[in-house]
Amino acid sequence: MSVLAVGLSHRSSPVALLERVALSGESRLKVMSEMVGTSAVNEVMIVATCNRMEVYADVDKFHPGVTAISELLSWHTGVSMGELTEHLYVHYEERAVQHLFSVACGLDSMVVGEGQILGQVRTALKEAQQGGTLGRVLNDLGQRALRVGKRAHTETHLDHAGADMVSLGLTVAMRHLPVAAAGAAPAATGGRCPVHAASTADAVAAALPQPQALTGRRVLVLGAGSMSALSANTVARQGASSVVVANRTFERAARLAECLTEAYEPIASRAVPFEDAAAQIADVDLVISCTGAQGLVLTRDEVEATLAGRGARPLVFLDLALPRDVDEAVRELPGVELVDIEDLRRAAAEGADDTSGRSDDLSLVRDIVEEEVAEYQSVRRAELVAPTVVALRSKARLVVDTELARLQGRLPDLDDKARGEITHAMRRVVDKLLHQPTVRVKQLAAGPNGDSYEAALRELFDLDPATPDAVTRIDPAVGEEK
Repeated sequence: MSVLAVGLSHRSSPVALLERVALSGESRLKVMSEMVGTSAVNEVMIVATCNRMEVYADVDKFHPGVTAISELLSWHTGVSMGELTEHLYVHYEERAVQHLFSVACGLDSMVVGEGQILGQVRTALKEAQQGGTLGRVLNDLGQRALRVGKRAHTETHLDHAGADMVSLGLTVAMRHLPVAAAGAAPAATGGRCPVHAASTADAVAAALPQPQALTGRRVLVLGAGSMSALSANTVARQGASSVVVANRTFERAARLAECLTEAYEPIASRAVPFEDAAAQIADVDLVISCTGAQGLVLTRDEVEATLAGRGARPLVFLDLALPRDVDEAVRELPGVELVDIEDLRRAAAEGADDTSGRSDDLSLVRDIVEEEVAEYQSVRRAELVAPTVVALRSKARLVVDTELARLQGRLPDLDDKARGEITHAMRRVVDKLLHQPTVRVKQLAAGPNGDSYEAALRELFDLDPATPDAVTRIDPAVGEEK
């Protein structure tokens, strides 16, 4: 059993290719099911975000695992193997663990230190569990990754020194809107919005400079998921005068709009049916879209039809979706600006060298990752020796049972009490003889080159941990984490 990571991200792939390999939730479940249906993959989960698509798997062998995963990704996305493998990266065993932990900390994000990735890793675990493709190996790994990410955010200030995707997007989008007349920004009432409170990244955004261009602006938010909810709350807090929310499930849009009204007095917020979203464009200054749809939500023609009554007022689209929600052709329309993931990647790259105030935190987070990787590997090595220990104890019990059967044949008249005392004594002797070696081999297995001790144990006692006898005689106490 070995951990394998196969993926593409904003670091390895153009956004256009990331868009093509993006899979809907239903498609991800189907792909994961087919992957574990192969002989090469035991468990699988997919971490999918607006700037990455990564497959984590428990495999028996490296090359068959990579081949099975790559071929199924190619088949389901329509991207040729040649084009896909040109941009794929592959990590195995310790490097795969280290990569996932770094991802969970936000070290590999487009915006370093952003906290939304934790929720996305949690979603990946939940989807794999629902699809029946999550087993002990990936569940333990995923839960440990969440723990590492939480440590990074609580023990350092990396997230407070950076931004999140929404804040970066708004910063870039607001460059295209003139600063509005000074006015009072909506004040948070102190009430808790359930949708808003779920986003830890929002607390981070509160510490960032507030774009003055948002003051008094009217905003349309398409979608009501976590990214859309964070967007709506961020623009409300930063001074937007009104927020209209549209979502395919109207009840979710209405809930988010109600939360905004409760949390930000005196903002005007309301929900509209998704089919009426395009009509709202005529009255807003900024459209933020992150729906998770597999096709375009707004086409060039739909946007153009809403522009007649706007006059010279600029209109900005912030498209945070992958695949994209807004037709790239809207850039051709007069007075219209589009900011998408590609624009954000360029903006993030421009600021990548500015690590002022963050270098110490980056170093601390990397230290946390290294520490957690070492601990995970130690625990994993100790667990891997458990079947061999079980096989050793099973073989010892078999020897005792065989000798007791011989004793029965040689001393048939032995009374039950004496026979019981002999049986108990023989088993105690074996248990005492095996106790120290089995404890010690598990301790040694947790250290560097620990597998050599497990291999020596197998060789010395001629053990096969995979035999049915070893499996059927498993001692529930053996191999448990201490």
